[in-house]
Amino acid sequence: MTLDEYNRAVDEWTDRVYRFVVKNMHDEDGARDVVQDSYEKMWRHRDNIDGTKVKTYLFTTAYHTMIDRMRKSKREVIGDPLEHEIRHERNGFSDLQEVLHEAVSRLPEKQRSVVLLRDYEGYSYREIAEISGLTEAQVKVYIYRARVFLKKYIGSIDVVV
Repeated sequence: MTLDEYNRAVDEWTDRVYRFVVKNMHDEDGARDVVQDSYEKMWRHRDNIDGTKVKTYLFTTAYHTMIDRMRKSKREVIGDPLEHEIRHERNGFSDLQEVLHEAVSRLPEKQRSVVLLRDYEGYSYREIAEISGLTEAQVKVYIYRARVFLKKYIGSIDVVV
């Protein structure tokens, strides 16, 4: 990869990578760190990266960095996890976007990641498989299971509104 290709990747993909990571992590500062770490790794390995595969490399690196960071933070849980649940149930939801956001946040990590890549970012099953390191069949299964969970969690639109 050349310096121009690297700079083009920064200009073209930073926002999309950030949105993907922040929707999974729900932590803007952590998402910025993941994006920065991903670009740093890409810079260190630039001699081994094909300029036409920058997008895949970048999203794959960000995905794995994000998963590592989320696993590490789960081990460092501070406070009462039930406190978060109780606060949400007391406040209720004001709109459908909040309900959907809450439902997506309850998905397991892999299901949440593939659903966000597919439904929010618009990637194909093949591209998601390359990014996540899963097979296309696994991606389809995770997306199906996530959508079934979301449908059950959200229920009827009449209940939400």
